[in-house]
Amino acid sequence: MDSENDRYAGTQATLGTVGPARRSVDARESVAANIAWWDADAGDYLAEHGAFLGDADFLWCPEGLRERDLGLLGDVAGKDIVEVGCGSAPCARWLVTQGARVAAFDLSGGMLKHAAHANDVTGITPLLVRANAERLPFGTERFDIACSAFGAVPFVADVRPVFREVARVLRPGGRWVFAVTHPIRWIFPDDPGPDGLRVITSYFDRTPYVEVDAEGRPTYVEHHRTLGDYVRALTGSGFVLEDMIEPEWPEEHTREWGQWSPLRGELFPGTAIFCCRKKA
Repeated sequence: MDSENDRYAGTQATLGTVGPARRSVDARESVAANIAWWDADAGDYLAEHGAFLGDADFLWCPEGLRERDLGLLGDVAGKDIVEVGCGSAPCARWLVTQGARVAAFDLSGGMLKHAAHANDVTGITPLLVRANAERLPFGTERFDIACSAFGAVPFVADVRPVFREVARVLRPGGRWVFAVTHPIRWIFPDDPGPDGLRVITSYFDRTPYVEVDAEGRPTYVEHHRTLGDYVRALTGSGFVLEDMIEPEWPEEHTREWGQWSPLRGELFPGTAIFCCRKKA
């Protein structure tokens, strides 16, 4: 955990972060902050977590659940798939090994540089695109499946444009499966230890988590939504919610990742995986 704290502090120092600020953040500020953060943090983030994520493996969450075991996307062979917020794209490369045709996009050029390097090293080459999830550069009804493992969705000011864009590029009946931090986690401090078991804020407070520099510009932004907010945004965008998975902490899993830990995972969920289908 100390190495992760050091990495986080290093990125804050690079961006001139002076601390958190309690205020709303619009779409423009969210985009600028998260480009800056992930471009600055990409190398250190992958040095810390890359071995766990793998070069061509589909990890859904810090609890260690993988697509090869869950099969949430169904049979992907021969399917057209888009990965939303791909980071260094290990999920996209795994999907290619399963016979899928994959386009993977991310807002961060820094992350995509690492994705391109991993493509070269592995010889597994999903299409990599730099794009904003609120305005996808793909044709209508282009894909059979859309997926995201903690990419893009938590970082946009309004999730509804993202869901509408995903619905637009999916064919009728297409699947949309995405994982985010479980909304219940927002009532607790971001701490994997005993201090992370104290309730400190209201579940219904949608104020985002924001860090700013000395001029007040956001350097990191993450947005909170309740479960009901997600359901309403999904159904309002043309999706049917078929399942929501709240992973239990595996007994044999001892790895801490940020706020995720065996201590907290035994008591309440850290991840929510939404399994949806576009209305036919």
